[in-house]
Amino acid sequence: MGYSPRLKEEYKSRVIGALTEEFGYKNVMQVPKLTKIVVSRGVGAAVADKKLIDYSLDELTTITGQRAVATISKKDVATFKLRKGMPIGTMVTLRGERMYEFLDRLVTSSLPRVRDFNGIKATGFDGRGNYSLGVTEQIIFPEIDIDKIKKIEGMNITFVTTAGTDKEAKSLLTELGLPFKKN
Repeated sequence: MGYSPRLKEEYKSRVIGALTEEFGYKNVMQVPKLTKIVVSRGVGAAVADKKLIDYSLDELTTITGQRAVATISKKDVATFKLRKGMPIGTMVTLRGERMYEFLDRLVTSSLPRVRDFNGIKATGFDGRGNYSLGVTEQIIFPEIDIDKIKKIEGMNITFVTTAGTDKEAKSLLTELGLPFKKN
């Protein structure tokens, strides 16, 4: 048998049972699961300097272990000197093994490196079982070499689940190790 990430095995062995007990699911297929993680970054200054997109692509590729793609503007905005078709951001969509590996690294090594960290806010749910988290500095990731970065930038991390409600999604993400703040 091949390699399987630690969190994937933990989900199969422990999390499914815990969520079934908490919410009373009749079938294993009803238990919510993590389907994808989207890591994205808006690079507004790329309108003036095209190299910023390349730096951002390299950083996201290094952080996630999967090649990042540039996002393109959909329309002209004269006040921002933005033309349709210009690259204005970068993103990576992680699924499967890489998704679980990224989540494991985020929870165990990156989030504890945040200054004055005492948990993430539970206000980022969208009402449909998805959670978004903002990271203010890319230097919390151990893959990033501090000496080589040009500018400290943040990124958005979105966890897409099959959960129907925010309560189910929060229980799933808590079981997978995301440290939510205690109210």
